[in-house]
Amino acid sequence: MGLTSDPHFQKLEQWYKSKAGNLNMRDMFDGDKDRFRKFSTTLETDDGDILLDYSKNLVNEEVMRMLLAMAKSRGVEEARDKMFSGEKINFTEGRAVLHIALRNRSNTPISVDGKDVMPEVNRVLDKMKAFCHKVRSGEWKGFSGKAITDVVNIGIGGSDLGPLMVTEALKPYSKGGPNVWFVSNIDGTHIAKTLAQLNAETTLFIIASKTFTTQETITNAESARDWFLQTANDQSAVAKHFVALSTNAPKVQAFGIDTNNMFEFWDWVGGRYSLWSAIGLSIALHIGFENFEQLLAGAHWMDNHFSSTPLEQNVPVLLAVLGIWYINFFQAETHAMLPYDQAIWSPMGSTSLKMAPVSTTKPDPSSGASLGQTDSTPSTSSSTKVFQGNKPSNSIVFKKLSPFMLGALVVICNILLSMFRVELGKQLAKAIEPELSDRSEVHSHDSSTNGLINFLKKNSA
Repeated sequence: MGLTSDPHFQKLEQWYKSKAGNLNMRDMFDGDKDRFRKFSTTLETDDGDILLDYSKNLVNEEVMRMLLAMAKSRGVEEARDKMFSGEKINFTEGRAVLHIALRNRSNTPISVDGKDVMPEVNRVLDKMKAFCHKVRSGEWKGFSGKAITDVVNIGIGGSDLGPLMVTEALKPYSKGGPNVWFVSNIDGTHIAKTLAQLNAETTLFIIASKTFTTQETITNAESARDWFLQTANDQSAVAKHFVALSTNAPKVQAFGIDTNNMFEFWDWVGGRYSLWSAIGLSIALHIGFENFEQLLAGAHWMDNHFSSTPLEQNVPVLLAVLGIWYINFFQAETHAMLPYDQAIWSPMGSTSLKMAPVSTTKPDPSSGASLGQTDSTPSTSSSTKVFQGNKPSNSIVFKKLSPFMLGALVVICNILLSMFRVELGKQLAKAIEPELSDRSEVHSHDSSTNGLINFLKKNSA
């Protein structure tokens, strides 16, 4: 049965047509002072609390009950259990979907076709660990006897974007590790500009291609090899400066890479989920393997939450059903993820943001703007100073962006945020900022804003 034919979906559709036009966030907060408690949850992880506040959404308790009933009727729980047990839920390709095995720190058996995949996963992780130690300690030397100072990851899609994001986010943890660079564009300018900043004697290249035939990746890899050989003048030196993330040993060997320096992954690893696999080698080299293990541990913690928590308190499920609500009924098919932390976003801070910051690691002068979005429509104000408001957003708040926390956050996905005018945001920030300076509880806003401020106060250093 298709989604739109499901009676639970049709019930939601009828509700939307007859009642959704009356959903007003200000009225819902005014009418229920306990709304924040009802529509938020705090996860007590091994590395600090994570608060999810989804009270600023165009939903009430009835809508959430219907959304979760639809999720149950669609077999979400059964599909989840099948994924964790290694069944082939990727129907189009007839494959298991087991990125969860890559970060299975409990090491419980996970089987595909009757074979436990964990011994192979752990074998590759052990190989990555040994390699990272050699490179970061300086034991691994280039052709001229110098240690590696720079690593260039050449890949595309999931072999590029995930590691790029994580290494940017976790740069504060990179002490003692090589610099990392990422090349994905087949346009020669990208790799040329990168190579112009590097020394061939101290550069290591990671070629990330499962088949070792991906056109963009191999074209850039060949350009990198040509550039390298202009300095080394020795084909055998390639083995000291190139490693492969692949399963095609003959192609890897033909390129000049020692197959002992080939790190495998499997067909049950989807590209967008591959940063947890050998594709994450650039991450491990940059931040150290111990921190890479913490990244895996955070993801595993969230996997356990997802697999064992009832849907009513299950953070990934709650965000997923909200996405269904907006996509199918409000025609809001795009959502923005706007982390308000320079480590994950950009060095420009609020000057580069055109949407409201909603995720912050600590209170700061700008965080007030992210907390009071429901206050965006004052009860009395000139029409030129009023923003319509009533736009849905979720807030995910935590104390510190550590490798563990980032791992957990990556597993939580599909976060919807909102936008408001800059000037009104400044006014709200000025009103809220003084309330962040002491330890007393705040009760002067809607319950969501009060809850967010009080959580930040409780969890700030």
